Amino acid sequence: MNARSQGRVISAHGRHYTVELSTGELIKCFPRGKKNDAAVGDFVEITLQGQGEGALEKILPRKNLLYRSDENRSKQFAANVDQLLFVVAVEPAFSEDLLGRALTGAWSAGITPIILLNKVDIVSGLEDARAKLAPFRHLGVQIIDICARDSALVQADILPLLKDKTSLLLGQSAMGKSTLLNTLVPNALAATQEHSHALGAGKHTTTSTRLYHLPNHGGDLIDSPGFQAFGLLHLSREEIERGFPEFSGHIPQCRFYNCTHQHEPGCGVLAALDRRDIDAARHALYVRLIQAKAAHESYS
Repeated sequence: MNARSQGRVISAHGRHYTVELSTGELIKCFPRGKKNDAAVGDFVEITLQGQGEGALEKILPRKNLLYRSDENRSKQFAANVDQLLFVVAVEPAFSEDLLGRALTGAWSAGITPIILLNKVDIVSGLEDARAKLAPFRHLGVQIIDICARDSALVQADILPLLKDKTSLLLGQSAMGKSTLLNTLVPNALAATQEHSHALGAGKHTTTSTRLYHLPNHGGDLIDSPGFQAFGLLHLSREEIERGFPEFSGHIPQCRFYNCTHQHEPGCGVLAALDRRDIDAARHALYVRLIQAKAAHESYS
């Protein structure tokens, strides 16, 4: 009978995963059957089947799972995450819609978001970028100015935030996330290529998600590829609402217990919107998410 072990998924490569055991040994694992729903950061139970190989038997209970979904497909980012580091930049212009969606996903999953504003050395666009982030700053989101190429400053400002936590690094394409990763985890790309070669996983590509340890500081950093869409069709209406924490203090004033905060009379959220206590762009994003969810449910 083959031995059972437990470990953590540290990378995903299509139909197989790399699982790290408590000893530090890396095992190339394939899931039982056709189901393939483990995520990087998952703690799993595996059966060892040979030198460096095993079968993924079961995913252990998760604290959370962050993923995106649209009409055609879903993409898992990571499981058991404490905080989301979302990278935006002064140039090129970042999408406030994508950022808002990512933060909604994080808040609904109980993950603390932190925004990293990169390329602050580009002075000409700095104030505009800060103005776009103002609504999130008003919500109490920590926003940190960085220049990813300044390794001393990044390590001084960012590494202490990562201590003893599992952090997910996300960002729209072209924001400088890869540069930031290599500053936080020196030689991360080289280490990933060596690791992939050893496991027969081919060359590292931007389509893979990988967990890196921060041995000198404690904690783990999960890097996920850049993206240009962040659908949230998997969230229920209640979960979407949870992703807008600024609503919570006003919802008790709603006249109706099942208020959707879109058009109902006596809605505490709409009253707060009228008073400008809630940002209009944030409420508009909420309405888009709710309406997309309703359209998807009626279509399917």
